[in-house]
Amino acid sequence: MPKLTINLTPAVFNEVYLPYTEKRHPTEIFYGGSSSGKSVFLAQRAVLDILRGGRNYLVLRKVARTVRHSVFNEIRKVIATFQLQKFFTVNKAELMITCSNGYQILFGGLDDPEKVKSLTAEKGVITDVWLEEATETTPHDYRQMTKRLRGKDARNAGIVKRVVMSFNPILQTHWIYETFFHSWDDSKKIYEDEDLLILKTIYKDNKFLTVSDIQRLENEEDHYYYEVYTLGKWGVLGNLIFTNWETRGLAELKKETHHFFAGQDFGFTNDPSATILGSYNSGKKELYIFEEVYEKGLSNEEIANRAKPIVGNTPLVCDSAEPKSIAELKKMGLSAIPARKGKDSVNQGIDWLKRQKIIVDPVRCPNLVSEFKGYKWKEDKDGRVLNVPVDRSNHGIDALRYGVEEYSSGTGEVYTQDFA
Repeated sequence: MPKLTINLTPAVFNEVYLPYTEKRHPTEIFYGGSSSGKSVFLAQRAVLDILRGGRNYLVLRKVARTVRHSVFNEIRKVIATFQLQKFFTVNKAELMITCSNGYQILFGGLDDPEKVKSLTAEKGVITDVWLEEATETTPHDYRQMTKRLRGKDARNAGIVKRVVMSFNPILQTHWIYETFFHSWDDSKKIYEDEDLLILKTIYKDNKFLTVSDIQRLENEEDHYYYEVYTLGKWGVLGNLIFTNWETRGLAELKKETHHFFAGQDFGFTNDPSATILGSYNSGKKELYIFEEVYEKGLSNEEIANRAKPIVGNTPLVCDSAEPKSIAELKKMGLSAIPARKGKDSVNQGIDWLKRQKIIVDPVRCPNLVSEFKGYKWKEDKDGRVLNVPVDRSNHGIDALRYGVEEYSSGTGEVYTQDFA
């Protein structure tokens, strides 16, 4: 490939990120509030790094199937925006983007570690591992991820191998905060030493937001969500609704299970659609949550295509506010039925769930785990707790409520099973 000259105006970048197009640290953390532009910048930087040559990227999320419709598409958008399509080959089937100079961006999920281990660049070694939505992960995931950078060091060629994490913060009890934020000063936006870079950004750093985007963030009424999602601060959360849950690998139990429930919450632009598959042992009062689909921007056809392999013929109890969507899912072969809801159904469903032991597979359901960690009661302006849940980041929980409606309402057949 002949030497390529790239002329990009700084106007295509948010100014706060410009110094980090060239800097290299072994560990880099880009975090902060919603809509701060961090993922777009990292996609821009990845494209430029590959074009310059000498670097190969491995881009990961907790669950492989969420990669295609998030960071994979984000990088493709950058290539199109920069009008660089002639320099890149996009393999949608293999989730692989190859530059004409031979360097690549590979994609995978930490839920399939064997496949991730087998991902190898065609030219050179993997120099960059970018973990998007890093708060979905565990310390074990992180250790497995960093193994991908072992082997021949590229420093002699002036190339620093790098682990990059991007995310919105959640709670100060998270392992990322406990591991990397010992020297962090929350009154500042940057921490930097020889080995670690932390950059905090918020919506005000993103000049490409619309007025409605800004108003949505600035008008957030809940104190915790304002602190975390608007101001990008690590949260300290009280008034949690669910404390009766734990995580456990459930793959083997699922194989032994014959009766399931399934729930569906609809979303599109701002909210994800959520599909939940689980099973209930009434004798033990234990709920097992095996699988989730959790994505924004899904049409009803795409919901059906993703839900079918998970729920099969299990009745899929859906948000009754969308009868047209339910009818379309039924036409596409799902056993979709409307939830009954009724007066005070949200609190009744929550009350029933709180009286069960809930066990969630963290590998297959990372978004539901995140929701359980942050689902809380509202507070009034004086800090008094109200008996009303915050209607935010609860799409998987809503789908779960719909799915267990037959049990929680005391009607219908309750399936029991002798679980090992």
